[in-house]
Amino acid sequence: MRLPSPRTAAQRGVHEDRPYELWLPETPGPWPGIVILHGAGSRKENHGDFARAAIGYGWAALTFDQRGHGSSEDVMSPAAVGDVTRMTRLLGATEGVDPDRICVRGSSMGGFMAIHAAAVSDALAGAIAICPAGEEDLLRGLRRGELEMRVDAPALEAWLEEHDIREAVELMAAKPLLLIHAGGDEQIPYTWSEELYRHAREPRKLIVLAGGHHRSAQHDAEVHGIALRWLERALSGA
Repeated sequence: MRLPSPRTAAQRGVHEDRPYELWLPETPGPWPGIVILHGAGSRKENHGDFARAAIGYGWAALTFDQRGHGSSEDVMSPAAVGDVTRMTRLLGATEGVDPDRICVRGSSMGGFMAIHAAAVSDALAGAIAICPAGEEDLLRGLRRGELEMRVDAPALEAWLEEHDIREAVELMAAKPLLLIHAGGDEQIPYTWSEELYRHAREPRKLIVLAGGHHRSAQHDAEVHGIALRWLERALSGA
């Protein structure tokens, strides 16, 4: 028996220096949308599994290479937070996408960026953060040279020293926030997501998975479905 080929991105391109892939469902719109952020040392292609899950649940999805990663030609800097809004507006301008129901999903450094972007961007309606890093985690990795990315270190270090993701969570106000963390995370303890959860307003949800490691939750197919279904209910006010 010949198995069907896996779904691929409907469109690839570069928007304002950000290489991206656009994924669209086969169901009729309007669709909610999700912008997918990879972590430090990763790239957009590494999250094709979540993009496929999203379109399977009726969401449009957009993955892109953050500064200093993948096929991007620049370096990581504080401007990366603004990139999330720019890519959100690109997704929102896509035919069939509901611009009022676009959220962001990120893992590790991507989770950090997702929360900060959702805190300041009117284009984003909510966020999923998986094993999110904090400023101290990123500063430690930056100073030790452990972050696998091209980076404007002085600018990023100064920005990280001035910000606090806990305050960003509070600034999200009533936007839905889903925090997912592996209990066995060897890099960022799950108690960090518990702390962020305490700063969040409703609607909010915290999922701590038994065992696992820093990258396991971001590629868990069952968790993909749980996250998308919860977020859709939260956006509808259910």
